[in-house]
Amino acid sequence: MEANANAVLDLTGKVVLITGGSRGIGAETARRMAAAGGRVIINYRRSDDEANALVQEIGGNAIAVCADIADPAALETMIGDVVAAFEKIDVLVNNAAVFEYNPFDGDDFAAWQKGWRRTFDLNVFAAANASWLAMRAMRRSGGGKIINVASRAAWRGETEFADYGASKAALVNLTRSIARACAKDNIVASCVAPGFIETEMAKPELEKHRDEILRQIPLGRVGSTADVANVILFLASPMADYLNGVTIDINGGSWFQ
Repeated sequence: MEANANAVLDLTGKVVLITGGSRGIGAETARRMAAAGGRVIINYRRSDDEANALVQEIGGNAIAVCADIADPAALETMIGDVVAAFEKIDVLVNNAAVFEYNPFDGDDFAAWQKGWRRTFDLNVFAAANASWLAMRAMRRSGGGKIINVASRAAWRGETEFADYGASKAALVNLTRSIARACAKDNIVASCVAPGFIETEMAKPELEKHRDEILRQIPLGRVGSTADVANVILFLASPMADYLNGVTIDINGGSWFQ
């Protein structure tokens, strides 16, 4: 992955696997990656109609694969099938996540634990497992890129979604660990940390607190999925080959590390 002065946003011939890719940031990332020439595998769990519609929209450079990646066996099967079909994985985007209300002052201890387990199973363990499995293929093909989708919540401390914030902080650290440990294999890792973005996942919070959220953002608007997907495309492209272990904040100036 040697960078040069003519490096462009070109993914021609690259195989890109995006988890949670049927809607929101994942779907827009799939569109951008395919438009740049990548062969895109869109992982999803439940959204059959949305995944199939996205594949139809993108055309021949995309396929959809249904798998619950929080299940390590299902994840291993999915990645094995991708490698068998395409012979490699050049870029892995760990985008799948869950974001659910889980406050400190609830009365149901079992629900509190269940929330933390579900959040970490998908947001952290699935990303770590997918990275570990994809690395085996990346090493055989000479290297690759892992891009993790974290959140502004990684830096703030969340009052109603502590499990979500903690999971995203773990992703930031996972990125740094991959960057340090796997550069010798020409595998680099990077991370994006969006603030509030206009997605289905964020919709309930935006509906309840939009005015308050907007007051936090100097640019005066909630981010779009394109705002995030454009940065992910840059990180996946040859233009970012020397970036390793970085986390890029995409929050309109609402929070600084």
